[in-house]
Amino acid sequence: MTGLRAPRSLRRRLVLGVTVLATLAVLAAELIGFLVLRSWLLDGVDQRLADFRPTPASAFLDTRRPHRPEPEALPSDFRVYFYDASGNRLPEKLGTDDKPGPQLPDSIDRLPTEGSPTSVAADTGDGNWRVLRRDGPRDLTAVIALPLDTVDGATSKILWLNGLLLIITVVTVWVLGREVVRLSLLPLTRMERSAEAITAGQLDLRLPDTDPRTEIGRLGTVLNTMLDRLQQALHERETSETRLRRFVADAGHELRTPLTAIQGFGQLALRSDRRTTKERQEADRHIVQNAERMSLLVDDLQLLAQLDRHPDYQQEHVDLLSLAADAVSAAALQRPDHAVSLSPPT
Repeated sequence: MTGLRAPRSLRRRLVLGVTVLATLAVLAAELIGFLVLRSWLLDGVDQRLADFRPTPASAFLDTRRPHRPEPEALPSDFRVYFYDASGNRLPEKLGTDDKPGPQLPDSIDRLPTEGSPTSVAADTGDGNWRVLRRDGPRDLTAVIALPLDTVDGATSKILWLNGLLLIITVVTVWVLGREVVRLSLLPLTRMERSAEAITAGQLDLRLPDTDPRTEIGRLGTVLNTMLDRLQQALHERETSETRLRRFVADAGHELRTPLTAIQGFGQLALRSDRRTTKERQEADRHIVQNAERMSLLVDDLQLLAQLDRHPDYQQEHVDLLSLAADAVSAAALQRPDHAVSLSPPT
């Protein structure tokens, strides 16, 4: 898919948006100013046409009279053309011929009604004229004309000036807008650098801009809160893993003792049957006791695997003499050649 793509950078988008808005605003202001100026200049020309009263008044008489006024009798650039009672244009006119005159129709019917000025093109060239139809004496119709050179010249200069002003405005807004946007987005730049440092491993670092009166400050506050919760979750996870590793180590140590005892009594049972009934009962009791102990440890491990929580240790009174006697019995079975005794400490 082809076409213009919007810039991805936020700074460029803001600068482009501000530049486009400023350009549209300047264009609208220039267009309104141009229309108002041209309308004001045309109103001035129309007022001059409406106030025009040729002197002498005989200028509106039949131009075929031998004593009609000279063309120079008209002021400025005024020109007067005549139509007879039938509506046909007469060849006579009043005014100088130093420039091309207006392009008037041969029939009066193609002209606007009396009192309504209109613009027409010149006979030759690119000029324009403003003409006004008025009734004259003896069934004649006069058309008064004024050139629009002043109006066209002023509007042309205004157009060039507006174009130059538009270019200067666009360039200025683009250059200054980039700097203003850069300064306005400095908090975001600092937040970006802080985020990069946090990603690199500085987990205790926090975003500097937390002003609640600004959007960026509120965003920084929310992100700092999120980082605190994430760090707390990581700390809890590390603590849980540490507890789990410690518990697994303790469970391995606890399992080793009953396994050793069961293994010893099992080997003793396989070795010979020259044991008394009391010795067999004692060995069987140790095997069952250590098997139950192993079963409890395995149940705890399975429960931890299902719940993933820290084990709840309970403190109870323990008969140390019984534990010591069991340890001596297990050691004596594994090393029958070594004398093992149980006595109070000296």
